Amino acid sequence: MNPRPATGSLISLEEALSRLLERCEPAEPKEVPISQALGHVLAQTLTANGPYPAQNTATRDGWALRSQDLVGATAYSPVLLNELPPWVESGDALPAGCDCVLEPEVLEQIGPMVQVIAETIPGAGVRRIGEDLKAESAPVPAGKMLSAVDLVIARAIGLEKLATRRPLVRIVNVPPANGASSTALLIAEAVRRAGADVMSIEAAGRDAKLAAAELNETGCDMILIIGGTGEGRADATVAALAEKSALLAHGIALQPGRTTAIGRAGKCPVVALPGALDQALAAWWTIALPVLDRLSGRHISEETLPLALKISSGPGMADVVLLKREEAKWLPLSIGDLSLGSLSRADAWVVIPGRSEGYASGTLCTAYLLRDTM
Repeated sequence: MNPRPATGSLISLEEALSRLLERCEPAEPKEVPISQALGHVLAQTLTANGPYPAQNTATRDGWALRSQDLVGATAYSPVLLNELPPWVESGDALPAGCDCVLEPEVLEQIGPMVQVIAETIPGAGVRRIGEDLKAESAPVPAGKMLSAVDLVIARAIGLEKLATRRPLVRIVNVPPANGASSTALLIAEAVRRAGADVMSIEAAGRDAKLAAAELNETGCDMILIIGGTGEGRADATVAALAEKSALLAHGIALQPGRTTAIGRAGKCPVVALPGALDQALAAWWTIALPVLDRLSGRHISEETLPLALKISSGPGMADVVLLKREEAKWLPLSIGDLSLGSLSRADAWVVIPGRSEGYASGTLCTAYLLRDTM
């Protein structure tokens, strides 16, 4: 039996993170084809070697002309041309001397006579040199999770492969007696959204022996064990970690999530999350996710807004607070409690450190956005 740690034996959230991150280095970057890089974390900043486009380019189909030749043109006073101007299509380079592209209907041809019935401005229907990317600009920074737009930029720069980091996370689910796996499924999806690959396996029963055996595997960058960290008679995850000399600490001053355990198998960080969804989610945000972001080099989004209401927190425990963006302020929804109802309405979360008794109304609060962390 693994009794839940008493409050006095809990280590601080800061200490737990410090122990896990002490020997944690970013995963080695690997070059992957652009077609496979979506959702990976970029290891090196993308830099444009030259301007893009490299020459003035049509953004629509039409007639290429010089705008100053069309000043004053109207349907009642058309400008006559000596010959039919060049026709260009979207993406074509503009002919020399041209600075605009007219829509097809603005030019009329009546027998040998060609006339324009509307004037335009320089650059109309044109993407100018360097308008998308300036030379030596850095449009995609290292640490960004690559989006479809980022891949378009990489192709525009002329790249075929990208150096990315995508850690491999082994998730070991130690299911509860009722066999529910919703917590493990949520964490697995959160890991993927954080830019990592998942190897998932389910322990047979609740003795966590399989979980312990997995610590012998060397092919992953991080191990997450879900369940078996509490006070149930069959909870044996922490004992299994201790038997493998992999346990660093059990019991974190975190609400919810106090029965979380941390460890290390060789250089591989191990986080054992409680099986309850709210506790696992809190420990994922505050302990496991920072470790995974260290491995991938990812930078996640933060947003700073004033608090609409005071947040009160008891000293000694780090409290996870759910926030909703309302009228350019953070409105606290729940403190130390992650109900599904609050989660469905929340936009962000923040941790009140154990050394703090909370924040006053109006305090500028920097929070993590839920869309980037779950």
